Parts: sequence; C-alpha cells; structure tokens
Amino acid sequence: MSDDTPLLIGTDGNPAPGHHVTGWFDGVGGKRLRYAIFKSDVAVARGTVVLLQGRNECIEKYYETIRHFTDRGLWVATFDWRGQGLSERLLKNPLRGHVRRFRDLEADLAAFLETIVLPETRLPFCLVAHSMGALVALSMAPKLANRIDRMVLTAPFVDLSNQAVPVWGLRMVTRLMRMIGLGWVGSGRDSFPQPFAGNSLTTDFGRFSRNQALYVEHPELRLGPPSLGWINEMLNAIDRVGKFEHLDQIKVPTLLIGAGNDPIVAAHAIESLGNRFRAGRAIMIDGARHELLQEADRYRVPVLAAIDAFIPPDQDDPVSPG
Repeated sequence: MSDDTPLLIGTDGNPAPGHHVTGWFDGVGGKRLRYAIFKSDVAVARGTVVLLQGRNECIEKYYETIRHFTDRGLWVATFDWRGQGLSERLLKNPLRGHVRRFRDLEADLAAFLETIVLPETRLPFCLVAHSMGALVALSMAPKLANRIDRMVLTAPFVDLSNQAVPVWGLRMVTRLMRMIGLGWVGSGRDSFPQPFAGNSLTTDFGRFSRNQALYVEHPELRLGPPSLGWINEMLNAIDRVGKFEHLDQIKVPTLLIGAGNDPIVAAHAIESLGNRFRAGRAIMIDGARHELLQEADRYRVPVLAAIDAFIPPDQDDPVSPG
C-alpha cells in the first residue's frame, strides 16, 4: 500500500460518512493498523461504540451501520484487524487471511482502547462486535469490566456450522500443519467474486452487491480463504472462551445475537453460550444469515432495535443485561 492511498475509501453506492478522524496506530510487534473515529452531529455525544469487524471485513463495509449509530448521537471508533483491510498484511500473499497468535488480536484491541478510544472519544464506551471480532471481545471480556460498559456480539464465532470435516479432525490437522511449519498454507481456493445465489452471508441482494462491488473496485481491501494457522488459532480460542472458568469471569453485560439460518456459525452454540454465563443473554433472529448488520431490513431492523435498546446504558439504571 502506497502512502498516497486514502485512509477511507468511498464508492458511488457507499460514500464515507462525514465528521471523521482517521489515522494509524501500532499494534503488537509494530504492525501498522488503520483506524477511524466517526463523530455525531449532536453537541453532546451519548457515548462511543467500539465497532469490531469480522474476518475479511474492513471499515468501509460498515458505513451504513456507522451512520445508524452517529444518527443516534453516538460516536463510532473502529479499526481494521491486522492482516486485513488497509492494515498491514502478514504474509507475502496479501490475500491469505492469517494470524500467527490469537493473543495478537487481543493485544491490538487493547492498544486501540488505550491509545485511541480512551483519549480521543466520549464515555460511556460500548462494544459492538461481529463474528471473529466478537470472539476476540469474548476472549478479552474478563479484562474489559473497567473500560467497556456493555457488549453486543452479533453472530459470534463460537462454533462451526455444517462442516464436512468434524471439528476435532480439523483441529488435529491444522495443529499438525502448524507444528511442521505450514500454518501459512491456505485452506481453500480463492473464488471471487461470488454469486448472490447460495451465499452464506445475507439475503439482501442490494447490500451483497454493494459489498462485492467495494472489493472489485478496491481489491486491496479484500481477503481470500484463511490459512490453516488462522483456523487452528480460532478453534483454540473457541474452546477456551466456552469454558465455565472463563465465562464466570465476565462482568460486562453482554447481548449475543445469533442468526437462525447461519451456515457459518452454529446458532445453537450461541443460544447455549448465552445461557451459560451470568452477564450474558442471547436472542435469535430466525431466518437470518451470518452477516446480521448486512442483512435484509426484515432481519437487520430487529437486530438494530435490540442493540439500540441495550446500548448505551441508562446512566440512572444499574448495568444489567436484563
């Protein structure tokens, strides 16, 4: 990426929201990560939403959602995870989604909160995270009690759905490949652009087409399939965050929102997780696919209504998930 690359990219169907501040911060190991803060037009902000993307996503994909929050009087602070969007890539093949250690993602989020969110945005801080971002948030949740007031996790990546290979077999194979130094190997063929028919992400043709067009016009934002090392790190994190010892340490009130027709994340695992820790509860959006914030309005509107009812917390009300 050249130094003259714009920090935010807008397209005809997806212009960047106004009132923003953009820049770079250093993640763990000195990786250069892109961030943006979007400010509301209201004189006194109601708080800040820390928005965390899923795998193969970028700031630009969330412009519509960002406008929803800023219209409510909230600021939005977000960044591209290492290895995706305009943040620094990790392999010679920039299209291969990779992470060396899951804890690097946690360290990047901690750095973002400490160096960008805390000094530059407005209290209270609430977190909205999708898929992989939700897994990172869930993993870090025991350490977030004094920084984040509430969390909403959409389609959190807490289990795999409809896999041809059993999860135990996938874990064994990916672990072995990492042990022999092949964690960087890709997990499948890069197929892009994808047809709308049969896609796993959304039932909304307009939003699907908008997101595909973004990656066609700006391929520097896109990722292909994940590496075997990425898969192994995610599976290890999924195992860890599902344990009662971890869930009992979470004090941040948490709303999990699952998609009832999600081909990527098992919906029953989200429901089960929501019942297993005191700070959490889960709701399901029947019929929706994985990308709840990119879904058709019949699904997306109830998701946003649930989020709006949950964040930011009423300052006169004890913080409780209900």
